[in-house]
Amino acid sequence: MSTAPTPVTLRALSRAHREQLMCLAREVSFPQGTRLFEEGARADRFWIIRSGRVELDMHVPGRRAAVIENLGHDELIGWSWLFAPYVWHLGAEATTPVRAYEFDAVAVRSLCQDDPALGNAVSQWVGQVIAHRLRATRTRLLDLFAPYGAGV
Repeated sequence: MSTAPTPVTLRALSRAHREQLMCLAREVSFPQGTRLFEEGARADRFWIIRSGRVELDMHVPGRRAAVIENLGHDELIGWSWLFAPYVWHLGAEATTPVRAYEFDAVAVRSLCQDDPALGNAVSQWVGQVIAHRLRATRTRLLDLFAPYGAGV
């Protein structure tokens, strides 16, 4: 049995880049059960979890949404805000009360455009998050839908 890869957190950015990004942060909280976003909706913000847990899920026709990953402290909620057409690829729900830092996507993209070093660092960080989530999605979907004993 393989061990799940370590999640990519905000600490993937240098201290200087974290500080630049945090200048745009706004503190928010969500009660348990709050849907942060739905697959296919406009991605105009993102969050870094301070405390609590959030499930990422994926719509599966004719079935309940498949939970892809559980996120916690210091993890990024949402990456679709960085890439046109800025539409969520997954859904997200708070499974406990959540406190987070919220970022306006337009403001962060503008800051990244004005500072190419920051833009590169944020793109690398989000790219690592996407790669991690893609592996988690693949593993979860194989768990759910691969034939038993298929050896995958």
